[in-house]
Amino acid sequence: MGSTRRIVTGLIGAGFALQGVGWLVAPSWAAGALGMPVLDGLGRSTQFGDFAAFFLTLGLSILGGTRPGRARLLYFPAGLLGAAAFGRTVAWAIHGAAFATTFIAVEVVASLFLLATAGLPDDAA
Repeated sequence: MGSTRRIVTGLIGAGFALQGVGWLVAPSWAAGALGMPVLDGLGRSTQFGDFAAFFLTLGLSILGGTRPGRARLLYFPAGLLGAAAFGRTVAWAIHGAAFATTFIAVEVVASLFLLATAGLPDDAA
């Protein structure tokens, strides 16, 4: 993976990891960034824990994939982002959710970028 792709990939990973940290240290901010209210009771525990786990795993696996010889790790977060976009689309099509155009676009573009990057040899630009 070339240095330009490594930098862009690292920025994507850092952004997602930062969102995960946000769920641990500033959950109201993290929830607001995703357009959702902070839930109460057991729902809050699930919301904070699950979203922290999702974003930390996503971001850290992307960052791991930036290491030389580790680009194949990017297939996992690409699949995770693709599944999130699919789930949002199902929520809209079947369950009456608002269509989350911006979030779906970010997930699809990042997923495609990660898939393309994962398939490149280490010395490719």
